[in-house]
Amino acid sequence: MAAKKSSYAKQIEALSKISRAISSDLYLEDILRLIVTVTAEVMNSKICSLLLLNDKNELEIKATQAVSEDYKKKPPLKLGQGIAGRVAQENKPIIVPDVREDPRYINQEIAKKEGLCSLLSIPLSVKGKVIGVLNLYTSTPHRFTKGEIETLTTVANQAAIVIENANLLVQTRVVQEELETRKLVERAKGILMKQGLSEEEAFRKIQKKSMDLRKPMKEIAEAIILTSEMEK
Repeated sequence: MAAKKSSYAKQIEALSKISRAISSDLYLEDILRLIVTVTAEVMNSKICSLLLLNDKNELEIKATQAVSEDYKKKPPLKLGQGIAGRVAQENKPIIVPDVREDPRYINQEIAKKEGLCSLLSIPLSVKGKVIGVLNLYTSTPHRFTKGEIETLTTVANQAAIVIENANLLVQTRVVQEELETRKLVERAKGILMKQGLSEEEAFRKIQKKSMDLRKPMKEIAEAIILTSEMEK
């Protein structure tokens, strides 16, 4: 009974560490690395890995505490391919008693080489949309308890939220950058139009300068504005 309490306490502590990391100023990659490291430690896992869907809608490893280069370099999985691919496609957890004997598991040779056995694979989803998968492997046959499944599901949910928030932040920054560039280009166009160019000619001049110098249009526009202000 004491051992169970200890295990439960360790799981709570792990969730607390992950929560603190999510609310910290750490970069996304560092947060994901911490998530898999803490999870592997608390769950006595041989390997814990976090896979995300890329632009090609394939799952690729983004974080793992594994030191094996063979494992890290596993090729991406398509939706529906292998265990993780099915988890992502169906948005449901899958438990595999022994990946070395399950025909659905793609990389059995790597599993044998790394001494992997049981697998608990949990989807990372935000508002019903799957963005990745969290995999937890053991080195010996293991029957995952309801508590372990709930803990890993909580970890997966937290990871999904931090990833989604990071993506939204990036998108927001991109939009802000585009708006700022547009405002600067409009100002630069106005300056060139006062010099006798049409609106289209002014835009083409900025665009051509940008291509010739291989610099963003924002920088060209800023240079035109700065030059105009210095001549006043």
